[in-house]
Amino acid sequence: MPDSPLRLATSAAWTEAVMADFDSFLLDHAAAEKKASGMAISMLSHYPDRLELVAAMADLAVEELTHYREVVKWIHRRGLITVADRKDQYVLTLRESIRKGRDVYLLDRLLTASIIEARGAERFALVAAALPAGALQKFYQSIARSEERHYELFLQLAGVYLDAKMIAARWEELLTIEADIVARLPIQAALH
Repeated sequence: MPDSPLRLATSAAWTEAVMADFDSFLLDHAAAEKKASGMAISMLSHYPDRLELVAAMADLAVEELTHYREVVKWIHRRGLITVADRKDQYVLTLRESIRKGRDVYLLDRLLTASIIEARGAERFALVAAALPAGALQKFYQSIARSEERHYELFLQLAGVYLDAKMIAARWEELLTIEADIVARLPIQAALH
């Protein structure tokens, strides 16, 4: 992802861990897609009066659920079954930064979602680059491109509803917070 906003690149050790236990990564990836679809539904439910947001989140919820369905197909091809979701410490910790108050809450939800999508784009691209040529590699290349579009979508939505200076200042703060969280994450065969 050449134009990534992220302040800290994912380490090679993370990619090595994923490739060493790809089955676990696939199971975690499925859960992440399902949660992303749920987050989009939550956003459109929370802001029913924001027309652009509702339309975008309805489309996003469907797309993320489609990704979930595709990951489940890969899981089943490998003779695996899906497992119960686990708590995603990265997302939970980043969401602790979300402030209370109508406008700042909306801003922080959009920006944290954008950052999570940017991190996903970076990591799915790393997975794609590490996989042998073939259908699974193409799938992860496609997922990485989708995540990049999603990161841009959340930033665009912020621009529809909020002041550009406020967005820029908070974007910088949250990118720094996210880099600190990533630096402390354990290396594991999971998206985060």
